[in-house]
Amino acid sequence: MDFIVESRDKGTVIEILTEKLDTHIAPALKSELVLVSGKGEKNIILDLSNCNYCDSSGLSSILVANRLCKNAGGTFVLCGLNEAVERLITISQLDTVLTITSNISEAEKMIND
Repeated sequence: MDFIVESRDKGTVIEILTEKLDTHIAPALKSELVLVSGKGEKNIILDLSNCNYCDSSGLSSILVANRLCKNAGGTFVLCGLNEAVERLITISQLDTVLTITSNISEAEKMIND
């Protein structure tokens, strides 16, 4: 199990359990995001607090989540970034596109009912 999917009042929380969000996990994560979105969920929180590495396929899955939520009129929030992952997102200039917070409770506050 590479991630946990949990439905909450404010949306669906997906917690990555592995240290790397890479080509081994990203395809399954993308599939899960499409399934969650297909069930009508428009708010997704992706918790990367266990990750200390993310590659281009990981970034791609983050962007898929962002696009799915945006298209559904919802909110996508990324939280729990460690220094290396945060640096990658900043270098990729995705920090200007994504909503990023430090933890899940902060992320839930970012979602409008």
